[in-house]
Amino acid sequence: MDGRDRPSSDSERESDRPTKRPRHSAPSAPSQTMHATNGNGHAPEVTGGGALPPLSLSILGVEPLDEFIRDVADFIHHHICTRPMDLGGVVEVEARIGIIRERDTGKRLQLPVRTETILEPNTLDIRFESNMSPKQHQHFNMLLNNLKTTPSSAHPSSTLSYQHLHLVDSFYAPEGGGRGDKVRVTRDEKTGEVRECVRKIRLADLNVYSPKRLADWRVSVNLEVPVPPPLGTATHSRKKDRMQYSHEEFVIDLTQVTSTGGPNSKPEVLHELELELARPEYLLATAAKRGDPAASEQERGAFDELIRAFVNNARILVRNADGGWQ
Repeated sequence: MDGRDRPSSDSERESDRPTKRPRHSAPSAPSQTMHATNGNGHAPEVTGGGALPPLSLSILGVEPLDEFIRDVADFIHHHICTRPMDLGGVVEVEARIGIIRERDTGKRLQLPVRTETILEPNTLDIRFESNMSPKQHQHFNMLLNNLKTTPSSAHPSSTLSYQHLHLVDSFYAPEGGGRGDKVRVTRDEKTGEVRECVRKIRLADLNVYSPKRLADWRVSVNLEVPVPPPLGTATHSRKKDRMQYSHEEFVIDLTQVTSTGGPNSKPEVLHELELELARPEYLLATAAKRGDPAASEQERGAFDELIRAFVNNARILVRNADGGWQ
């Protein structure tokens, strides 16, 4: 153990926003009356043993929007709304679990902060490493399988669905160069059926440093543009043994990736965990209504609620990380 504060898995699986609980006065004799100043010279009378009313969320009676979640929501909203519309494609928003490392030393980033912190993009010489150990992979597999078979007591009807996928990605150099990564052709390993043929364009990344946890995380906004099947020979390929868990608006992919760069190269085995928004069309629909005065209050707030649940799920995964990252 390295002294980092890691709460139990059970407590972290519940909502980050606790329900209001009734307060009780301190015990006293039945006939005794207690007097406590409230700061303005007046002392409300409370009979011993009586229950106080629940605390208000604030002096205004509302809970202020979490700045952290608002910043992540602003980041995602900005990049999906300013994406290159002429390319079309599908917007992908994902969070990867991993470690933020210094480029020069390879060690995990150390900053003088006590809690989870969003890093300003392009200000530090860092890299994000999403590979985990086989032991860590097994740990998350057991955790997610347990969630699948034992639904949350808070939402017993909201269960995880599961499928085991065997996929092969082949990568091709983009025809005539151009913006974005190489063309990726994804096939079903068993049938050979083409599942996707896309060019993935990375729009932006946002790194989240978690000093009290065994892992950090990164939010990425990407654009996957469908393209015709490429000609020629693939530059490299990778096999993906993926366990995919779906829950409400989110998909969690736990994947063992075996990459090969050529016939004479040694295969590299990686283990990755990522969280993704399941319905890009819903993401864009809620983003379009954000801040729209003509929309209802529920429609205006739907995007931020979606991102709040997205952030909560990423935090749950990070806080349940076991050893094997460093």
